[in-house]
This record gives sequence, structure tokens and C-alpha cells, in this order.
Amino acid sequence: MKKTLTILSVAAGLFFGTAEGVLAQKSKVRYADDQMTLMNYQHAIDVYQEAYAKKPNYETAKKTAQAYDTVRDYDKSYEWWKNTVSYDDATESDFLNYLSAARVADQLDEVKSELAAKGVNVDSLQNSLEQYIGVSSKKKVKLENQEDLNSDGSDFVIAQDANGNKYFVSDRGGSFPSTMPSIRIDGRNKIFSEEKNDYTDRNYFSIYKMSEDGEVSQVISNVPQTYNFSDPSYAKEAGVLFYSVTRGIKKVKKTRDITVQNEIYYSAVGPDGSLEGFMPFPFNDSIGYSVMNPFVDESTNRLYFASDMPGGMGGYDVYYSEYDADMNFSTPVNLGAPLNTDGNETHPYIKGSQIYFSSTGHPRVGGMDVYVADLAGNAVSNVQNMGIPINSISDDFGYRELESGEIYLASNRKGGMGLDDLYLIEEVYKQFLARVIDCEGLVITDSYMATLRDNTQNGNVQTQRNGTGVLLAELEPESDFSLTISKPGYFSITDESITTKGFEGDTVKREYTLSPIPYQLPVFVDIVYYDLDKFVIREDAKPALDKIAEIMKKYTFLDLLVASHTDSRASDEYNITLSNNRATAVTEYLAQYSIAADRVRLEWFGEQNLVNDCGNGVPCSEADHQLNRRSELVLEAFPDPTQQYDIPEELKDMDFCNPEDIFEMLQDEINDIPTIYFDFDKSMLRSVHKQELERTAIMLQRMPNLMLFIEGHTDQRGSDDYNQSLSERRAEVVKDYLLKRGVTGDRMEHQWFGESRPINNCNDVTCTEAMHQLNRRTELRVGKSSYSYTGRQKKVNTM
Repeated sequence: MKKTLTILSVAAGLFFGTAEGVLAQKSKVRYADDQMTLMNYQHAIDVYQEAYAKKPNYETAKKTAQAYDTVRDYDKSYEWWKNTVSYDDATESDFLNYLSAARVADQLDEVKSELAAKGVNVDSLQNSLEQYIGVSSKKKVKLENQEDLNSDGSDFVIAQDANGNKYFVSDRGGSFPSTMPSIRIDGRNKIFSEEKNDYTDRNYFSIYKMSEDGEVSQVISNVPQTYNFSDPSYAKEAGVLFYSVTRGIKKVKKTRDITVQNEIYYSAVGPDGSLEGFMPFPFNDSIGYSVMNPFVDESTNRLYFASDMPGGMGGYDVYYSEYDADMNFSTPVNLGAPLNTDGNETHPYIKGSQIYFSSTGHPRVGGMDVYVADLAGNAVSNVQNMGIPINSISDDFGYRELESGEIYLASNRKGGMGLDDLYLIEEVYKQFLARVIDCEGLVITDSYMATLRDNTQNGNVQTQRNGTGVLLAELEPESDFSLTISKPGYFSITDESITTKGFEGDTVKREYTLSPIPYQLPVFVDIVYYDLDKFVIREDAKPALDKIAEIMKKYTFLDLLVASHTDSRASDEYNITLSNNRATAVTEYLAQYSIAADRVRLEWFGEQNLVNDCGNGVPCSEADHQLNRRSELVLEAFPDPTQQYDIPEELKDMDFCNPEDIFEMLQDEINDIPTIYFDFDKSMLRSVHKQELERTAIMLQRMPNLMLFIEGHTDQRGSDDYNQSLSERRAEVVKDYLLKRGVTGDRMEHQWFGESRPINNCNDVTCTEAMHQLNRRTELRVGKSSYSYTGRQKKVNTM
């Protein structure tokens, strides 16, 4: 790129004649400084070196090194920075420049050894250099030299048209040795040679086209007197190719005291890839300043380019000009800092909300480096060096991504075929793409924490989310990974199955559902009863508590809520204390099973919540008072609303978007939904079954998304019509009891089947009374509420 940029980017206006009269008035160093300002770089270098030969000193050595940096002669830059740091006046900045020059000249190891021998802290110096450059970590890509595009000359900047043809720049065709100076000077006028580029003794640059079948042909410029023809950029919608040219202008207004600059033109592209007609960019000034490196962004109707037009920040800056459907262009806008510097910024390229460009003014790995920055309207931010290996110790420029997805870069790094070569950037890492959705199937766009770890490389992997909320990452090849996703109030997700070992695709895809934690979800209800004025656990209560202890030991995500009550006899204060003691008795009973007290949440209500009308002074049977002397036992899943729970191992396969599945699973295991039995030819509830229905009522009150299905049956004695009516009354009496207990009618469905569904078919066999009893029943089963959830309604086994 050293030679290429000199031709296409730096309007040298070199003047080699040294006037003795001028030098008599100014020192050689002051004169060389002036020549640097005028961009007569080579002449300035010659004068610096003359001055140094006459009087060697630190200042002149440093200016010579800086001048060689400017013209990107890296070998000479290295020699002069080595000279500079030999002086006692050398600063840490000089050592950093020396180390950087050594890196570019491929002398880094030698210089590190040299500096270490002098007692310089090389590690600290190199860390400072890496921090200054900001590219200490390598990108996970490789660059493949494109032998089908490259030649022994310079090949750079690639574009693609709508038909798949690729356009690139080359000076292929051999060299033309000459005894003439590399830059021909005729007095003060720069005259182009007709047959070759005198900067390189090679052909002038031209655009070449490679068809989809690999055939390469030269594209002929329609612009009269074109010498250099480069920088193709294709506007697909308009069918137009933008490009840079230098024209063979010999004189202007009868003067030959001119320096010809680069200009931008555009032409329509024919079906065969040839150019049709030409139009100049209206802000060209072939004599005043250079306009080059066009890139057209059709998404914003902007033409980006590089120019050293007046008013810039120094050297070449990146500008844009907006255009309309008739190709009317607005006044160019300088993108300003932090993109542009006092160095050269060239070869802009836009992809989405990012701008890529090349620069010599930003911290760099080598000569000219490629950078990327965020672009929003006119605002540029977050300028980043793209790092090694995209950048090298040589010149790297012309980053382009084609519509096909291929990414190209030009570089004169070692190992190429010619002066500048085109390289294809290939990702060696795998892409990771994960959709994190909610229970409605929508991608979650608000915040969550994602931690991706490379278990093979033993380090974390950076993740990010794109504009649609999709989680993205780059995965090392042949590695295993683990991912954890967490969000307050939701179950954490852990995936240990992510791997790139043996994976031949480009993208590892996953989809995860973040399910809300169903805090304090009731999954089982039971009741234990107490004797009058007692809080001792009765024998008939122990089986229920034993069962609950067994479940709690098996499922650690379950805690127990104990809500204790009394009947209405005795004072309110006494009953509050009594209900407290009853709740505490449950905790003490469960302790024998090693159920920790902090897994039991106690509530006590005294006589506040009677299940019937047996209030103070109301005459009631002992059986009715018994219903009030109770502790309601509610097993709750995920009881602590402040805790972040992982999905329990035993529930790994459960759909937590339907949390009632947990209830159904446990009911399948517990097998404890009651069946209500009746006396012969009766539809009145027995006292024992009132206790069963109390438990059912509490279950439905605590679990508002459950439905109760009631089925009434009879034995086979009596007529079909009579039994149908009797089974209806038996279903109704159960429903009526639950209605009085606060269960709304829309949560209960009842049916009656008479004698049509017997447990024992007494028409075929002689039944005992016990067999007839099993037929005289009302079965209860629970399922998901039809108005809140979709899907199956699962029948729970009956007793």
C-alpha cells in the first residue's frame, strides 16, 4: 500500500530543486519542516538527512523518523527510531515508537532483547503499546490469499454487481524499467507518462471484472484521458458504478504549473458488466484537491469518500454527500472526530450501523490499519482497531463485505503474490445464536443475564444481543461450552450441551424458554383435626402429616403452610393462643422427620374463619364444631418470593409455562382426591365426607386455576329413571356444599350417570352390600381451568 497510497491518496507536489538562496536564509531543518507542511515529503526527508549528516542530534533524528512514518517507509522508519532512542533525550513515547517500528519491520524480538540489555522494562513498555493500540487480543479469523484475483502487482478494493460479477483494481501486466526518476519532473510541472505509471514503473491502475465463471477481463473507462481507474463501488438499485480516476490533464488556463488530483465519476453498468456513459461527482476539483475511494450506501442515499479538500482535519478525511433519485448531490459533510485525525483516513465502507475505514492517524498495529466505528446519522463513536490478523505489520486497507457474504481486505503483508494482494477473511469460529422466548413464544427483549463459558479453553465467552433481542456469540472450534441464563423472577436455564466438536455447520442454534417462577404455588392440601381445647396431634391426623413429611423430604422445593383454627367456644384471645399452639404442634411433629422449622410457615386465626354457622351461642352438633377445630396444610412450591430458584432436577422435563402441571404430577403420585359415598337410596352427605369436601374446598380456594369435575353415580337397584335422578341429586349435594364454602359455580362442572357406570356390574354377578356401596358414589377429579389454560384436562385417580 506504500506505493499505492502515494499514487492515489497523497498529492505530493514534490519539488526537488534546492535553492541555495533559500537555504542561506533558513536552516536546513526549518526548511525541511516547511516542506513537510507542503507535503513534499521525500524532499523534506532528503534535507533532514543532510542536516543530520552535518550536525547529528536527537531532534533531527526524531523528525527524520517521523517523516519516514508519514511516507510509510517502515524499514527506514525503524532505522531512524533506533537512532532516536540512542540519545539521552529520548522519551518513553520515543521508545514506544521504536517498539512499534520494530514490530512493523519484523525486528521486535531483537529490539526487546536490546532494550532489556539497557535496563528498559520491556514488558511494561509492550503492555503500554498494546493498550495504546488496543488490539492485544486476536480476532478469530483467517485470511486466505485469493490467487484467482491477485497478480505480481497491486490488487485491491473489490465490489460486486447485481449479476454476481466482481470488480477489483489491479496494475497487472508487468513492469517497464526506466532510467528516468520514479517521479518525472519537468520544471515545476508534473507530467504523466503516456505508457506507464512513473511512480511504480508499472501499468496504470485499472478496474477488472471477474465473472461468476472466473473469467477476468479489463473494464474500460469511458472518462476521456483516464490514467488511473480504481475504487469501484456498485449501487445495486440504481445500477450505477462509482469509481476514482486520475486524468491526463497537461495544463489549465495555459499554465503547466499544476498537480493533477483524483476525481470520482459514476457510470451505468450494462448487462454484460460494461460501463455506459459517465458523470462527474460535482465536488471534484482535479487541480485543487483529491476526491477518491467512493462507497455508496443506498440504505441512506449517501456517497462516502476520502478527500483532502480545504477545511479538513489534516491529510485525508472521510466525508459523505447525500443524493436523490436524479443523482443531485448535497454539499459534502466531514464526519469529524473521532473518526478523522491529522493523519490519513481513507477507504470508507458502511455495513448496517457501522463504518469501516483505513487510517494512519489512529493507534495502529503496523502501517495503515483497518478500523470499525459505530455510525448513527452524522455521529461516529467507539472507534476500534480491528486487530490482528485483520491488521498486520504492513498496510491493510479496503475492507469490503460483498452481498454474497464474502469479506475481502487488501494488504501488502509478507507472503503475498505481489505488491498489494486481496485476501478473503474467513471466520474460523462458529456463530452461536439463541432465541430466548417467554411463555407466549415472544423473544425477550428486556434485560437478562447470560453467561457463556468455554469449558475447553477455560474462559468466559463474550455475548451480545442484536436489535431483535437474539443472543449472539462467537465460539471457538472444537470446544465444549456451558450457558446460564438468569432473570429475576424466572427459572435460571443451564445448557451444558453446546459444543463445536465435530460441528461442520456455521451456526450453533438454540431456543430457550424463560418461565416465570410460580412462587408459593399450592400443590397439595390436607387437613388435620383436633379435640376440643387440645393441640395434641391425634392418631387419625398422623397419617396425613406422615404423608406430607414424605413428600417434603422427596421434593426440597416444597414448603408447608400451616393455617390453624379453633371452634367458636372460649374467648377470642384464648382461641388465638390455641390456634398458635396447634400450628406449632405440626412443626414439632414434622421435626422427627428432619423437616427444618424454616420450611414450615405458620399462620393462626383463632375462631375468625369458621367453615360453618357455628358462631358464638349458635347451637351446633359436635360434628360441625369438629370441622372448625383444624389445621389446614398447604404444600407450596417455590415458597420464597425473594429467592432465585433453579428448575429442580426432578422437574427438568416439566413445562413451567403451565405450573398446574406440578399439582397434577403430585396428585398422580399422592392419589388422594376423595370419592364421596352415600347410604342406600340417600343423597345426604355423611359427616366423614364433609371433612373430605372441606379439604377439596381449600384446595380450590388456594388454586384458582383448577376446575372440579363432579360425577354422580348409583348402584343398579331401582329403575333407570329413578337412578338417573338420584345420581343428579348426589352430584348436586356435593356442588351445593362447595358453593357454601366459597367455590364459585363456574369452577365446577357436574354430571350424573345413574347406574350406567358401575364399579361392580351387579347385573352379571351377585353383589354384596360392600360391592353395592362402591357403586353408590360421587367421584371428584380436578383439571386445568378451561378459561385460563388450554390443553388436556387430566383425570386424577379416585379412591
